[in-house]
Amino acid sequence: MATLKGYTYEQIYIDNHSTDNTIPILRKIAKSDKNIKIIINTRNFGRIRSPFHGILQGSGDVVISMASDFQDPPSLMPEFIHRWEEGYKVVMAVKTSRKEYRIFSWIRKFYYRLQQKLSEIHLVENTTGFGLYDREVIEKLRSLNDPYPYFRGLVADLGYEIATVPFVQPPGKQGITKNNLYTLYDMAMLGLTNNSKVPLRLATTLGFITAFVSTLIGLFYFIYKLTHWQSFSLGLAPIAVGLFFFSSIQLIFLGIIGEYIGAIYTQVLKRPLVVEKERINF
Repeated sequence: MATLKGYTYEQIYIDNHSTDNTIPILRKIAKSDKNIKIIINTRNFGRIRSPFHGILQGSGDVVISMASDFQDPPSLMPEFIHRWEEGYKVVMAVKTSRKEYRIFSWIRKFYYRLQQKLSEIHLVENTTGFGLYDREVIEKLRSLNDPYPYFRGLVADLGYEIATVPFVQPPGKQGITKNNLYTLYDMAMLGLTNNSKVPLRLATTLGFITAFVSTLIGLFYFIYKLTHWQSFSLGLAPIAVGLFFFSSIQLIFLGIIGEYIGAIYTQVLKRPLVVEKERINF
C-alpha cells in the first residue's frame, strides 16, 4: 500500500474459527496498527459464506479480496488499482498456471469448459474471486441477500465489464488447506446449479432419447424372435445390463434434481452468512 500514493485503506481479516494461533497473532498486530480490522466467527461457516461476508464489510471506494496464504499475491494490488482508475468496476486476477498435479489441472480445465458451455452467462475462467470490486458492485451484491453465494457467478451476472490481470499462482506459504473432495464438489455443483438450468433439461431430453432407443431395441427383439422362434434365445444378460444402465441414469439425474432442490432449500432458509463472535478496530 505504500506504493499507492493518495490512498487510505483498511485491512480486514475474517477468521473462520481458527484452531491454531491465528487469533492471538491478529490481536497483537491490531493493537499496533488501527488499519487492521478483525472479524472472528463463532464457528467455521465454510469457504463460501465467510469470505463473502468479509467482502461486504469493506467501507472503502473499492474492496480487494484475497486469500491469506499468499497464493493470491498482494503485489498485484497496484495493478488492480490502475485498472480501476481506467474505469473498470471489476478487476479479476486470472491464473495462467499453478503448481499442482497435472491430473488436477485437466479436471479443472474440463470443469471450466463444461461450466462455460452450460452457463447462461459468461464466466471468467481460472479465477477464485481474487480481485478488485468497486463500491457500486459491492452494494449490488449486498442487495442480493444470497445466503449461499457463488461469488464468481454473481459478479458475472451483474454484467459489469471485467478487466483481467494474469498471474502464476504460487503454492501457499503457510497453513494446510481445508479443501477436500467434498468442498471442491460442493463449489463445482454450486457453480452449475446457480447459473444453468441445462442439467435439468438434459435429464428430460436424455429420458426421451433412452425411451425411444429402448422402444426400438424392444421392437427389434420382438420381430427377431418371431422370425427366429426356435433358434433365438434372449437370455438374462441383456436384461440385466439394460436394467443397471437405466437405473444408473435415473440415479444420476435424481442426484442432479436433488442438487437443485437443495439450493432452493438453502435459499428458503435465509440463514445469515456468518455469526460474528467479535469485532476488533471497527
